[in-house]
Amino acid sequence: MRAKSRVVCGAILCAVALGMVLAAPRASSRQAQGAEEPVPAFHSEAPQGKLPETLSPSLFTNVVVQNAYTLAARVKRILYQQPCYCHCDRSQGHTSLLDCFASKHGSGCDVCMREAIYSYEQSHKGKTASQIRAGIERGEWRDVDMSKYTTPVAAK
Repeated sequence: MRAKSRVVCGAILCAVALGMVLAAPRASSRQAQGAEEPVPAFHSEAPQGKLPETLSPSLFTNVVVQNAYTLAARVKRILYQQPCYCHCDRSQGHTSLLDCFASKHGSGCDVCMREAIYSYEQSHKGKTASQIRAGIERGEWRDVDMSKYTTPVAAK
């Protein structure tokens, strides 16, 4: 009887694993040049439909967090095309950096906030989403000067 239940459990586990492998991914992931691990999930093309709203900055008391959400809302189309190196694609099923700011996740994550602010800054320098993504993959988001965001940014 034990052998039979082991076989049944093994078959169920194999079926679940096969189902996960065959399920179509919602976002891209690729190996960064010279990287030891794959680039987290992102969308390689601009969004075709309506994007999710970012949460209201007024939900948060920390000024840096408010600013991150304010700036994220201004560059949603770019964030949709960016990976998030806190690896929330693995832990929370996010498909791009935008998902971090459509939820409260971004409020407690320095990586998300730095990447969003980096994306905003680079877009205002005329960089495209793919150029910004290349910078994120190189880790340039780590160099964002967060001290510039300790006072509220102007409303748009």
